[in-house]
Amino acid sequence: MSEKIISYLLNSDEPWTRYRTQLDLLDMGEGSPEVRKDRDEMLDHPNIKDLICKAKSWPGYALKRHNDAKHPLHSLTVLADFGINKFDSGIDEVIKKILEHQSPEGVFETQIQLYKMFGGLEGEYWTWMSCDMTVLLYVLLSFGLDDQDPVNKAKSYLLSLVEENGWQCKVSPLLDKFRGPGKKGDPCPIANLYALRALSLDPTLLDNAATAQGIEMLLKHWEIQGKKKYYLFGIGTDFRKLKYPLIWYDLLHVMDVLSRYPVALKDPRYLNMMSALTDQGGEGGTYTATSMYMAWKNWSFADKKNPSPWITFLVARILKRSGMSI
Repeated sequence: MSEKIISYLLNSDEPWTRYRTQLDLLDMGEGSPEVRKDRDEMLDHPNIKDLICKAKSWPGYALKRHNDAKHPLHSLTVLADFGINKFDSGIDEVIKKILEHQSPEGVFETQIQLYKMFGGLEGEYWTWMSCDMTVLLYVLLSFGLDDQDPVNKAKSYLLSLVEENGWQCKVSPLLDKFRGPGKKGDPCPIANLYALRALSLDPTLLDNAATAQGIEMLLKHWEIQGKKKYYLFGIGTDFRKLKYPLIWYDLLHVMDVLSRYPVALKDPRYLNMMSALTDQGGEGGTYTATSMYMAWKNWSFADKKNPSPWITFLVARILKRSGMSI
């Protein structure tokens, strides 16, 4: 790992970047005085306090589209990415609310706006689709609830949904005939990405038949890019843009998830994808957002003019996982 990049990250004014750099790039322990100091500063930072406040408002309002960047669901995922956990102030409150809404199948529900024009019901309902229940599972596992029976039940149900071509668009039985805007039987890229992100937090599933099918789905889609869209998800110019939070189907998100799985790391398609990522590096090995969510405009990772410490960290971590240097 480049000493220059490490120095850049450790001298960032973002305590979440310094904290994760020490843990994930330098392999320092939570008990280290430097790590504890940066974690305390992170928890005391106004941006983090604001995020926790937004997360506590979950479900907030009925979800109309799954890439709604201002929805509390995505405040939760950013907190999870940063390393916030169940012991941090305010998090127990939102965990309790999520656990109160577990479907009969075992997965966690959120409020969703349904439209009769897509088949089924009209109005706001507590229910689930494969592209929101997987996000909630990731959040709960990240927060440290991997020993909870309700969470393990949700994980088992997610594993049971995998098909030979990965995860397809699945929804609660309550939704009757609803399905996403794709061909029946096709895999759904975002469902696979979200599922793999959540399941990567269980070390026993890093080399598993179900996750292997999801990994192959993502790699195959890269292989046939330009020839095939699944559920409106294609691989083109927008896919390659560097963007955070990791909300939708794009290069940084896919690489962050695939890099967690050893089976993907030596695949030629993964290595080709890696080149598409690292070719976007700037002077000194830093990375700058090339797209942004307006809801996050006050964060450095949404600044398209200046290098982002957090995006630079994410790429550095992908490279470290892949056994490469930056």
